[in-house]
Amino acid sequence: MVTALSSTATCATSLHFPHPSPPCSISSGVGHVQFFRRRCRGLQRRGGGEAARAGLGGLLGGMFGGGGGDDGEAAKRRYNDTVALVNRLEPEVSALSDADLRARTSALQERARAGESLGSLLPEAFAVVREASNRVLGLRPFDVQLIGGMVLHKGEIAEMKTGEGKTLVAILPAYLNALSGKGVHVVTVNDYLARRDCEWVGQVPRFLGLQLVFVLAENMTPEQRRENYLCDITYVTNSELGFDYLRDNLAMTVDELVLRNFNYCVIDEVDSILVDEARTPLIISGLAEKPSDRYYKAAKIAEAFEQDIHYTVDEKQRNVLLTEQGYADAEEILDIDDLYDPREQWASYVLNAIKAKELFLRDVNYIVRSKEVLIVDEFTGRVMAGRRWSDGLHQAIEAKEGVQIQNETITLASISYQNFFLQFPKLCGMTGTAATERQEFESIYKLKVTVVPTNKPMIRKDDSDVVFRATSGKWRAAVVEISRMNKACRPVLVGTTSVEQSETLSEQLREAGIPHEVLNAKPENVEREAEIVAQSGRLGAVTIATNMAGRGTDIILGGNAEFMARLKLREMLMPRIVNPVDGVIVSKKQLPPRKTWKKIHYHVSKMQLKWLSKNGEKSHYLS
Repeated sequence: MVTALSSTATCATSLHFPHPSPPCSISSGVGHVQFFRRRCRGLQRRGGGEAARAGLGGLLGGMFGGGGGDDGEAAKRRYNDTVALVNRLEPEVSALSDADLRARTSALQERARAGESLGSLLPEAFAVVREASNRVLGLRPFDVQLIGGMVLHKGEIAEMKTGEGKTLVAILPAYLNALSGKGVHVVTVNDYLARRDCEWVGQVPRFLGLQLVFVLAENMTPEQRRENYLCDITYVTNSELGFDYLRDNLAMTVDELVLRNFNYCVIDEVDSILVDEARTPLIISGLAEKPSDRYYKAAKIAEAFEQDIHYTVDEKQRNVLLTEQGYADAEEILDIDDLYDPREQWASYVLNAIKAKELFLRDVNYIVRSKEVLIVDEFTGRVMAGRRWSDGLHQAIEAKEGVQIQNETITLASISYQNFFLQFPKLCGMTGTAATERQEFESIYKLKVTVVPTNKPMIRKDDSDVVFRATSGKWRAAVVEISRMNKACRPVLVGTTSVEQSETLSEQLREAGIPHEVLNAKPENVEREAEIVAQSGRLGAVTIATNMAGRGTDIILGGNAEFMARLKLREMLMPRIVNPVDGVIVSKKQLPPRKTWKKIHYHVSKMQLKWLSKNGEKSHYLS
């Protein structure tokens, strides 16, 4: 089955899933050189509507002082008394045994379900979570992290600087709000983060007796999904939660439903989900009729037509229009009287072919792999396998690239992220960059933005943006700056917004003789993603990355030695090599070539042996 994306959306994608209703699919519309900010959101806001007005308000507010210069002291003063209450409880809670600490959860649950407000339970609940975190993870939440948790519990957006521990902060309000038994959703931007956060910081609520699970996009039955959503805390991606909601709306019986009533939602990277992708449609689509050979004919017409002669392009609205000459020439080529004849509908084929030619670029909006057109998510730079644009656009791109055209789709259900998340009675989020969208969050979502102070004074220097009139000048200046940093042996991370840009800059760096790594959506780079990101902090390292970089791998100045040690030990000491044979996964034992072991000597410490044994990877190679 296939999923489709709206051609009017910034990006559209599709997935397959089994459902008792007609076959259908899901689609989601979709360094140290700082020549750009995260994304100049105020200047790139979607046209029209309340979001555009709010974005303009945020831009003007930033220009005239509204929303700038908040160092978090106001939040510190507001929550100082509550933080003091938590700190006063710490000696009492730290003296409890593990069993007594778990028993506090049952007591708090009884009080919450008896009608006591969660606000009155907050100091004790936060003190319990802080102590459990210290015992289980070895991490004691700082006072500013407690403030972040209080902001989230209040149903606001907490802006916390990078590295201030947002992942750990989410556990505080999630635990507190789960005491009511109505469920908590913690929403992340991808499956990796959902799994990582659930398995890492999720140890704390589990230690305290709560049920905590994650929901993944693949390999989960409806029964497993239903069971996971009924747990106290559920980690899930924004797209998967939205798709499950749409699937529930297509369900034919109550037994097919997987979601419970919405209660409380914590969104990680809230600006990405509620602002950047606010109007991105989630679409469930079903298979329609077989593709027509008209796509190939339209692709040839689009290739022959010239811009401003046969058609005009509106890049802002992502639309194209035929000129009078374009109409006449198209009708002549196709030997028809009316391009818009409803019986033929040639207009949609021709317009989609021109859109595919002008607005959807290879290695920018999509890549071609194994003779298949795969969408590249503009927000993360990642390939969205199994997702497709709707309304014939994906077929038009397939015709343009000369690959096999797959079946068309029809929309069965659709909702935007904006409308979906507004259904939660209590919504909050956290990010490192929310103040710039303060007006938009407040006007559309009724969410107040609170800046949380840093645990220690900020010493990082954030330079102003540098704006160039031409792209060529921008990248020349980037190469000069990278060269200057590289000569000083400073690690450099350069962010680009597309595969094409990363390849272009890489070519310029090669010409300048600067060694570097490239991380983008191309398969050969994706396979080494974690390794490339982990080592981007090495002395003199230069790394070019699309937005996909950073998803969960720590970038440490000097390089991530622990990560590389684990990676190399896995490669050399793993006794099982898994090979696919005729579609069946076969596991076999095989010693590496003897000459490899003669040339390479590994000194394995007791700590490394302990880690290997814990993870089931200790082998007979170690004596």
